[in-house]
Amino acid sequence: MAASSKPTEENWHPSSLFVYNPLPGHQDFDSTISDAKSTADARTDFYDRSLTSRRYALVGVACSSIFSCLCIIAGIVTLANHGISGVTPLNIFEYRDVMAIGVGPIQVLPLRGEILTLILDLFVTLCTESIGFVHGISLRSALASESRLRFNTNLRLLTAARGWYNPNSAFLNGISAVLLIISYSAASLVVCQDFGVTPAGGNSDSISIAGFPLLILGVALLLQVMIALSAMRAVKILTWSSSPFDLTAALLHHTQLTPATFRCMRRVSDIDMYGGPAKPPETQPSAWHAHPSIRKVVISLWVIVAACAGWAVLVMYFWDHFHLAQVVPTSPLTLQTWSFLRNLMGNYVIYDLPGVNLAAWIVVFVFTAVVQGPLTLGLHCSELIVNVIRDERQWRCATKRKGLSVATNPLKPIFIHPMCLILFIAKPFLHWMFGLSFSLALTAFDENINALVMSMFTAQIWNLCIALFIFSCLFTFIALRRPHGPQPAAYGHLQTLANLVDEWSPVMWWGHKEDGIPYCHAGTSDHPLPDVKMDCVYAGSVAGSLVPLS
Repeated sequence: MAASSKPTEENWHPSSLFVYNPLPGHQDFDSTISDAKSTADARTDFYDRSLTSRRYALVGVACSSIFSCLCIIAGIVTLANHGISGVTPLNIFEYRDVMAIGVGPIQVLPLRGEILTLILDLFVTLCTESIGFVHGISLRSALASESRLRFNTNLRLLTAARGWYNPNSAFLNGISAVLLIISYSAASLVVCQDFGVTPAGGNSDSISIAGFPLLILGVALLLQVMIALSAMRAVKILTWSSSPFDLTAALLHHTQLTPATFRCMRRVSDIDMYGGPAKPPETQPSAWHAHPSIRKVVISLWVIVAACAGWAVLVMYFWDHFHLAQVVPTSPLTLQTWSFLRNLMGNYVIYDLPGVNLAAWIVVFVFTAVVQGPLTLGLHCSELIVNVIRDERQWRCATKRKGLSVATNPLKPIFIHPMCLILFIAKPFLHWMFGLSFSLALTAFDENINALVMSMFTAQIWNLCIALFIFSCLFTFIALRRPHGPQPAAYGHLQTLANLVDEWSPVMWWGHKEDGIPYCHAGTSDHPLPDVKMDCVYAGSVAGSLVPLS
């Protein structure tokens, strides 16, 4: 072929189409765009509205509502019987001799109490994830209605729709973020110990539930449910599917998205570039470079790690200079003991709150929420990395032997995608580890709290810091990892997927579709396609065929 008939992506310009006219029927540029729009308008019922996901989500929200109401009822009953300092024993006893009680200025929960706190954190995670799914789907549809939806996955609590009274507005998203933080903070304050005297003269430690934190936990979860349901009712939800392909097809069907022509080899990082035909690249950009919010999330994770390390150093400094250094000689910034669970033999600092009243509880919740807030929001933002990588892995299945299956079980990604499972486990576990590091010692006698003691344990803070370091390393690695192969990376970017998918079917394959002079065409099909040719320039065609999903 002559050199003049081999345009490249460097010297391409739309005017060259009038010379080579590679499109069928010798259409001009204006008619090309018109045909692309009419093809989008003609598509009907080829996307999954995923009513199964809707049923699962509503069941999860209903269970969250029931759990929150039970917490509220139990909290109100406890407060009615014993006042704001009341606790409810769970009849889980540990009998000890009198001399075994009062080992130090504070008490630590036994192992069964710590396990109960971990289980409670897991329940909070299940509830907030169910609520968050409904809230995220409604936010996605609200952004689409405002023509502001760019990616399938967004930062749910940090991305807002227009209007102050919108359930997805910045104001209510901010309230939802505060309620999410309060939910985990309250969960770490619920379980306590209640000391009593046995008829034989011994002492028994009963694991109990504090009424006021339990009430706050129930109210926080119930308010999140109300915000999520109001958001669901305030907008028309096009599809409940978390798949970027169902969402892209829905936007095409409702003419809220139009495929751009001649970009069948353009990846998401090229979306803001003035480009058309291109040669297949050997590697693709990472999520760090493709999604602008990914960089902010990764940086925030490392800021949290640094802050946790600084917190541990600060606690060790205060321990050495203002606490037991006069009684137990220690070197600055040196751990006395190291353990996973809390103990009274290592470095720690404590602060006694005067009295057990409403003002004291408010101080406790505010202080706990301020310290725990960055961890809660950091883990929430980590969902963006996981979901963006999940969307890209689904898209890259189009070049594998089994192809890309558009319809998926809504619960399947949690179990088949390792990163989804890791994040789901990390949320309750890291919040539990925070509770081991920063705890409120609720010392109760005869079902009434008589002391509120805030404590910070150095060894457990370092344990949390190490766990966050490993977590941040893993998420940084997957955010910086670059996929290999010529298939353009999309990372759930809706316009890019609309440009790359030209033939919709329940199972799709991506590859080389047509040879042409001067441009070839790559796209999707309902049958396996050959690999693209690395030395050819690809521009695409006007519109692909459509196979209705059934």
